[in-house]
Amino acid sequence: MSIFEITMLVCFGLAWPFSIYKSWKTREIGSKSFIFLLALLVGYVAGILHKIFFDLDGVIFLYALNGVMVLIDMILYLRNRLYHIRKSAEEAYGERSAEQEGARGANGRAK
Repeated sequence: MSIFEITMLVCFGLAWPFSIYKSWKTREIGSKSFIFLLALLVGYVAGILHKIFFDLDGVIFLYALNGVMVLIDMILYLRNRLYHIRKSAEEAYGERSAEQEGARGANGRAK
């Protein structure tokens, strides 16, 4: 068990609750990258596998905790992405519908 490994995982781990909270509250995806989150998750899984096969100790729980938080952030990213897709579709449909209504005139017939 290395104090440097523990420090690294604790420092990375402290950032995830803030990122998760921001993703949950703002529904923003602009500053997130799904590929980056996936790369981090793969890294944490690799750390867990290393611990299982070569150096099993308590640090494995920090890898697992961080991995779970990244996974939660990935799920929120997908939720937020779907939210923005739906919102854009509704806005586009609403604008198109309003234009069509305006083109029909008051009596419902095309002008």
